[in-house]
Amino acid sequence: MRIRLFIITFFTTLSIFAQEIEVKKEVKDEIDFDAIDSLYREDQFYFNITYNALQKRIDGVAQNKLSPGIAFGFLRDMPINKKRTLSVAAGLGYSLAIYNQNLGISETNGTYTYQVLDSDISFTKNKLSLHYIDLPIEFRWRNSTPESHVFWRVHSGVKLSYLFYDQYKSVSSNGTVNLSNNSDLNKFEYGFYLSFGWNTWNFYAYYGLNPIFKSSAKIENQSISMNTTNFGLMFYIL
Repeated sequence: MRIRLFIITFFTTLSIFAQEIEVKKEVKDEIDFDAIDSLYREDQFYFNITYNALQKRIDGVAQNKLSPGIAFGFLRDMPINKKRTLSVAAGLGYSLAIYNQNLGISETNGTYTYQVLDSDISFTKNKLSLHYIDLPIEFRWRNSTPESHVFWRVHSGVKLSYLFYDQYKSVSSNGTVNLSNNSDLNKFEYGFYLSFGWNTWNFYAYYGLNPIFKSSAKIENQSISMNTTNFGLMFYIL
């Protein structure tokens, strides 16, 4: 009796399971994968290249060669109107800012000193490299449609950056200097940025609101209160 009951239950369950598979298959066959996605999102990944300019420089401090920067990351696009032409986005990224200049840095027993490498000191390299984790938040406008992803865009926002690694390298007539983890550098940087353009090509600009160095970094009792402005190109990927 138990065997018969088991056989009946088994084949009944198998029949129900087969019917469910058939129903799911029919629903799947009815899905049109070529249909237009009216709930699309835009510009999820980004990559930019910039030229980095130091502002509010102390007398004698000057940039030389090219001071490049790169950044990439992910932004979650969240449309806020029915046409999906307006949205807000928040994300996470990485950026590298390099400054080729004539600000010399030295360290003795954890104390940093600074000087301008003037004409009396010849150097072939004097570079400060800053590595950041970025937290951008932006407001977006675009005239995109579900049928086309080629459109005009304007993105404006704020960015908070955390400095997780820094490196200074100098090769001059005074010798070679390699330093990292400078305690006089601000761990947090924040500023405004704007990105606008058509399709692939977008111009990008960023203005840092706080100094790169803390007030403890001085030359002849004058604080090194330089901040940064970045100009370049931004590329977006869906």
